[in-house]
Amino acid sequence: MTPQLLNVEDLRVAFKGRGFRPREVEVLHGVSLTIAEGETLGVVGESGSGKTTIGRAVLGLVKPSGGRITFQGSDITHATPKERRTLSKDIQVVFQDPYTSLNPSLTIGDTLSEPLVVQGTSASEARTRVRMLLDQVGLPGDAAERLPREFSGGQRQRVAIARALAPEPKLIVCDEPVSALDLSTQARVMDLFIDIQRRTGVAYLFVSHDLSVVRHISHRVSVVYRGDIVETGPADRVTSTPEHPYTQRLLLAAPIADPVEQEKRRTDRHRLAELHRKHQVQAGVAG
Repeated sequence: MTPQLLNVEDLRVAFKGRGFRPREVEVLHGVSLTIAEGETLGVVGESGSGKTTIGRAVLGLVKPSGGRITFQGSDITHATPKERRTLSKDIQVVFQDPYTSLNPSLTIGDTLSEPLVVQGTSASEARTRVRMLLDQVGLPGDAAERLPREFSGGQRQRVAIARALAPEPKLIVCDEPVSALDLSTQARVMDLFIDIQRRTGVAYLFVSHDLSVVRHISHRVSVVYRGDIVETGPADRVTSTPEHPYTQRLLLAAPIADPVEQEKRRTDRHRLAELHRKHQVQAGVAG
């Protein structure tokens, strides 16, 4: 059995509301998930579902109000800033927007070598590692001397992936990493993620709103709805024959080329949404 790398147990996160005497609003209501070494767990849900908050809690960017996060058997739920700096070697992130995730005033070589130098790598070793990283993500060697503005969106995201790979992490949190890209570039970047995982054994927590994206890249999928995980299972099953009504609606919302089938999907989606709404009302009355 493949060892567990990340274990999230009963994770709760609450944010302060707005206005006079704001009350805390809980956005995650006891989420649990695991990721094994070398595995990709896709976390999917619509905007506001809480899926991104899960990744941010793992990264230490939001403070959990309850639950426990363990990485390689160590509790990192409330890791100190110093502990987080040490953890950054093993846990990295690729953000959504390749246009804002890179420092526009630094060359690509400086961007990639900076985390290596901070961790004690010599300048010459860092330069060698940068060339290897650029080759690993399919960029030319002269890219190191260029600025981010000289690259396309897909190329910038490749740079962001190379930066995440620089310290040789065991886990990368991918927060909607292809949603800002056109469809053809999305496919190439996802194939790059898969190829890198095969070669390095890195694990991914892959957050997306797109069920077709997580189907392509994930081993397992967890579906988040209003702060709860409502379904988890093998990617093939969850993305083709889901059990939960919300996941079924996500599947039906995915566009297809056949207009007749698309209209049928739209009708089925509205029917499922109405059934789900009635079920919630009945559950509320029963409660």
